[in-house]
Order: sequence, then structure tokens, then C-alpha cells
Amino acid sequence: MKASHVRKLIKPIESAYSEMFSGRVYRVGTGAVSVRNHSGKAEQTVVGVHGFLENHCYFTQAYEAPTTELILLTCSNYHIPVNGVTPESPDWEVPIRHLEGTIEYDACILNQALANLPSTENIRVHGHSRGGAVILEAIHQWPELYENIEVVLEAPVLPNGRLSALVTAVLEPVSHGMWPWLIRLINSAPSSAYGQTFFGKMNPRKKQLLGKLFSATKDHLTIVRNIENLMAWMERTDASVYSRVRYGTFLIPAVDRILDRQAMLASARQSPTTMRIIETEAPSHFITLDSKEWVPGFESLPTAAHG
Repeated sequence: MKASHVRKLIKPIESAYSEMFSGRVYRVGTGAVSVRNHSGKAEQTVVGVHGFLENHCYFTQAYEAPTTELILLTCSNYHIPVNGVTPESPDWEVPIRHLEGTIEYDACILNQALANLPSTENIRVHGHSRGGAVILEAIHQWPELYENIEVVLEAPVLPNGRLSALVTAVLEPVSHGMWPWLIRLINSAPSSAYGQTFFGKMNPRKKQLLGKLFSATKDHLTIVRNIENLMAWMERTDASVYSRVRYGTFLIPAVDRILDRQAMLASARQSPTTMRIIETEAPSHFITLDSKEWVPGFESLPTAAHG
């Protein structure tokens, strides 16, 4: 990448979205992990891994039960979407050797969180879109950690996956130098101009969370690196990574204009039978935001496996 492009790309992007958060936030490398306070005794732990240009608020309304301990990742060089909490440096943090803004780097954040934070034995790791790839990469890096863990991969980036034809058509003509310009253009356009096309039918929560997508990262370079690394990861990772998943669910949308649904399904079908594939009727890539009904209940957790 040309130095002049890098300079343009590292100009900071201001944070544009946050919500009140009650809990603790730990800095891990250039990312973070937030642990929400829960009012009941925790019966299960959910670790949420957000997708490209999203933030951890994606999961907060899907897991509101007072007995759920919710642990939320903020990927490297993304803004932490919380108000009123000062991030602290945990004593369990270990330096990460991968390049920031990559699936490999964020997988290390996930593994550090998972090794140190859950207080229950019933653990689910739920990743949306790019977050699905982060989970699979984390399992590849540290398979033993996932022996009794349930995995939910929602509209995930998978081995041999592809971007949708629509997204590919938008990205193809874009050179590095054009990114800042393109993002300014998108940010100045009303989201209704492109929202329906990519995001499907809108609802209040989708509007709230998807209206500020291009302000999720701290700079434009992270956006470019995320995309390039994501495409390379899909190409170089093969389906053998699925053999390390003990049990879990693929949630596939009925319509996906962000990722190629057929490639996603073909990849999911290469997984062992311990992974179930649920083809939802969700009208977009954002299954959980379309309807919480698609999020699997905890009664499906094979608790006997923990005994």
C-alpha cells in the first residue's frame, strides 16, 4: 500500500455510537472485552463477537436474561460502544503477535477473554458475520479451550465463503486511495439510500445500530485491512477447522446481500453432524436484529457433557 494512501487511511474516525453500559471493560491489545453486570445468579455465559463495522451492542438485546453473564468483544481498532465506564487493563492480558485489524488478532482477544472471564460452565460463543470467522480461527489457535463450548455462527464468514455479488460489484472498482472518499460519501448519504438494499427490511433496532456503520472503527485503515484479511482468510482456511467444534449451530438467513448465501451453506454442510444448520426465514444478513426468535434457546445446551 502506498504511503500516501496509508496516511489518508490513518486519519482518526470519531466514535458516533454508544449505549449506557453497567459492568466492567477490559482493554486487551487494541481491542476490548466488556462484562455486563447481571442481577441474578449466572446460569450461563454468552460471549458475543460482533461483525465487520458493527459493535458489541448487536447482542445486548438478544441476551437480556438476568441469569445470563454476557461478555462482549470489541475487535481491534474499533471504538468501545459504552458510556460511563473506564476501561481497565487486566493482569491476565498477554501481548498479541498478529497484525491488528485481522481475524487472527481478534481471535487472540477472544481466547484471552474465554480463558479468564466466564464464571459458569455453560458457555456459548456467538459470532455474527466476520465474528463467525474470528471464532473458527480462535478454535484453530486453541482447540482445547473449546472442548465443552457451544458455538453459534450467525450468517458467518466461513472457509471457502464469498462476499455477495452485490458487495463485490461495489468493492471491485475501489482502490485504497478511494476509501476515505467513498466512506465520506456513504456517511453523508441518508442510510435509506442504500439501507434497504443491503440490510433488508428495517426496524427500530436495525436503524439504530446500522445507521452508523462507518464510524465503528478508529480509522479507515482498519476497514481496508478487515476486508482484505477477510477475503484472504476465506480463501486460505479449509473446512477441516469444523472438526474441532464440539457442538453448535449455523444460523443461515433466507436472504443475504452481504455474503454469498449459497457458498455459506455449502461450507456449513462440510461440517460434522455435531453442528446443526438452521435455515431461518430471516430476510437479511442481520438475523438477530431481524428477530430474536432465531437465537437458539439454552435448553439445547448438552449440559451432560459438562458432567
